[in-house]
Amino acid sequence: MASGKILVAQGGGPTAVINQSLVGVALEARRHHKVERVYGARHGVRGILNEDFVDLTQETSHNLELVAATPGSALGSTRDKPDARYCHEIFEVLRRHAIEHFFYIGGNDSSDTVRIVSEEARRAGYPLRCIHIPKTIDNDLVGNDHTPGFPSAARFVAQAFAGVNLDNAALPGVYVGVVMGRHAGFLTAASALGKKFPDDGPHLIYLPERVFDIAQFLADVKATCARHGRCVVAVSEGIHDASGTPMLGLLARELERDAHGNVQLSGTGALADLLCEEIRSKLGIQRVRGDTFGYLQRSFIGCVSDVDQREAREVGEKAVQFAMWGTQDGSVAIRRTGFYSVDYELLPLEAVAGKTRVMEDAFITPQGTDVTDAFRLYLRPLLGSGMPDAFRLRAAPVPRRPA
Repeated sequence: MASGKILVAQGGGPTAVINQSLVGVALEARRHHKVERVYGARHGVRGILNEDFVDLTQETSHNLELVAATPGSALGSTRDKPDARYCHEIFEVLRRHAIEHFFYIGGNDSSDTVRIVSEEARRAGYPLRCIHIPKTIDNDLVGNDHTPGFPSAARFVAQAFAGVNLDNAALPGVYVGVVMGRHAGFLTAASALGKKFPDDGPHLIYLPERVFDIAQFLADVKATCARHGRCVVAVSEGIHDASGTPMLGLLARELERDAHGNVQLSGTGALADLLCEEIRSKLGIQRVRGDTFGYLQRSFIGCVSDVDQREAREVGEKAVQFAMWGTQDGSVAIRRTGFYSVDYELLPLEAVAGKTRVMEDAFITPQGTDVTDAFRLYLRPLLGSGMPDAFRLRAAPVPRRPA
């Protein structure tokens, strides 16, 4: 099969390292002499339908390297969730431009888009190689040890909670920080890596993998305040009751919904505000503060894991190698092979597409309000080098003098 033209696009939420994967594709493809052109689609699959392409072959290697180190999606992204008809139209555009390799960098929905486009090409007898390149800060792609974008976002969350803990220790009270994660709690759990001393926060961590009970939550906060004189709480935006109803839906009177009809969990501070109000009104604690990390954790420019950067580049490079030297469509996956090293494999698209990974039980304590050492060992090497540290005064007391 001739290499010809290739197309790469980015979908879903931007990350701190998604451009490393884009540049990995572009530079690796340009090393293959049979590649005529490397095109990029602006704003994901919507750009393919609109035939809004840019020629990455004409970019200098130097500028590509600068873009690689820049967070966000350099080509732009989209929240379009293509159905079968949409994917058929994508395929027709690819065929019109004689594109023979399609690379899509994204999460669960993106992998499903690649699967459908691959099936359309097979039905039409068109020689199109389709490769999904993993990306998501939620770390919820099945078949992967971890997903590019997650380590940098986790680094931000860990450092943010380390800072919040220092603030809360200086002026004690209750702090509630809401972190992204509708179904998977990996990112919220990363808050635990900000702890240094046993009494550091977050003291309580609530994940969507466990049922959230508001009465038990209030009891936990009360007990923590009694023990430490303060309480730092990390909460996933996806916490829900026993029926699966998001807590935001139970506590809020008016709900905003996204384009797919889901309760809008990100981009709103409602959950933090509502939980803080429950603490004030039910426990009588007055110094209660809440934050919603929202989009801050996705593409924070000053907090990128070097491990994440390297692996995001490599999944882009490996995608091209799998496409040029292999015979199968698929999804590139990261496999941990040691402490710490990784390898890459190509999984069948149907093994990844539309599926959601959640945190393993071994990563969550039996009480459901903290993570285990197994999770800390899993995450620590992903955060990269140069993690900041915090220290305390030894504070030798001075005896009081008699009056």
